[in-house]
Amino acid sequence: MITASKLLPQGQGLASVLLKRASSVELDWDVRQKSRFAATDSLGREIGIFLPRGTLVRGGDVLVAEDGSLIRVIAAPQAVLRITACSQHGSPFDLTRAAYHLGNRHVPIELKPDHLKIEPDHVLADMLRAMHLTVVEAQEAFEPEGGAYSAGGHGHGHEHDHEHGHAHAHAPGHEHPHDHEHGPDCGHDHGDAHGHAHKHPH
Repeated sequence: MITASKLLPQGQGLASVLLKRASSVELDWDVRQKSRFAATDSLGREIGIFLPRGTLVRGGDVLVAEDGSLIRVIAAPQAVLRITACSQHGSPFDLTRAAYHLGNRHVPIELKPDHLKIEPDHVLADMLRAMHLTVVEAQEAFEPEGGAYSAGGHGHGHEHDHEHGHAHAHAPGHEHPHDHEHGPDCGHDHGDAHGHAHKHPH
């Protein structure tokens, strides 16, 4: 077994020709949040990964093996719940509310401008649908946020989030001014519309 104890976030500093020659390893989030695990790369080699405690391995990162070889990490598609605002009765702000409630439950969340992703959980799915959000099952790579305190929270631009956080917070509202008149308390009968739009088999 070959060991790898060094991680280059997003292959930083490596020439593209070296990345093209590198083998790869496809890992789901359950494995990538561990600092010690074993995997088999695309060349069929058994790799033992020993990283500093608390390191999160992201898709696009590069592992450096003891023999100097490089192994590109690919975030494997896995079962996730994809959460979007209801186009009929909701607004983009509903996603902010959803992220807040999920964060209160310490649920790993991948944040995107127009949707959220979490690992499958039927209780959370029901809660989100009750908040008039659309929840669908999907097979996609999962890259949840690493907290600002996390040693391995690279890959999401934490170092410059504060520069333009306020601009992003207001942009959705300005793009969809009409959406704000709708919501859970708007008085519309959501029953039928959401019954069809949000009932998905588990």
